[in-house]
Amino acid sequence: MELKGHTAMITGGGSGLGAETARHLAAAGMKVALLDINMEGAEKVAAEIGGIAIECDVTSAESGEAATAKMVAELGAPRVLINAAGIAPAKRIVGRDGAQPLAEFERGIKINLIGSFNMLRLAAAEMVKTDPVNDDGERGVIISTGSIAAGEGQIGQAAYAASKSGVIGMMLPAAREFSRYGIRVNTINPGLFATPMLLGMPQEVQDSLANQVPFPKRFGRPDEYAKLCIMICENAMLNGEVFRLDGAMRMEAS
Repeated sequence: MELKGHTAMITGGGSGLGAETARHLAAAGMKVALLDINMEGAEKVAAEIGGIAIECDVTSAESGEAATAKMVAELGAPRVLINAAGIAPAKRIVGRDGAQPLAEFERGIKINLIGSFNMLRLAAAEMVKTDPVNDDGERGVIISTGSIAAGEGQIGQAAYAASKSGVIGMMLPAAREFSRYGIRVNTINPGLFATPMLLGMPQEVQDSLANQVPFPKRFGRPDEYAKLCIMICENAMLNGEVFRLDGAMRMEAS
């Protein structure tokens, strides 16, 4: 799909992978809406790229619907959705204080999985109303963010791994359902990426983690995620797929 002139909707657009993807999509000529609860970050990126920042809690139906309506009114229906909003909770199921509080597990599922579904359903509902953009009958592209932890979760990642497994699990049913409308659905599974979430760890922890990546022996850069998003958008045969972006890393048990 040709990106220039179309609208992109990016959740978690105020920082990390979402912010860098917003920069790349804007550079490709797209009109970009950055949806985030972090309005300070979203507004900063929006001002930088000439996009718009919209406050959105992806776990809320009402907030998602209001944000989508605002984006459509200001920029038009989305042709691209990047689901980049997420958290990485880390806690043992049974720790020193006993069983993990259920609310903590629920929070990971709600933000990562339900939040991704919430915005997927809303973006797709707008995409189906649009006219095709090319001879293939293509109307849009949806890219969600999974994780290599979905299949290789470490100790303490039960909520995170479960939520990302769910993101991957809903991808193919969505891709099949939306095929009649020319909407493609894919998932990117990043490994270790240099985002605020990871860079907030102690330096010795960062060095130990980066050393686990076979090649290149470093954290992934957000621009590498963004470039993969653009490639997926531009290649119509990429549909219903999971793309690992991890430098050949395989997570170990601990």
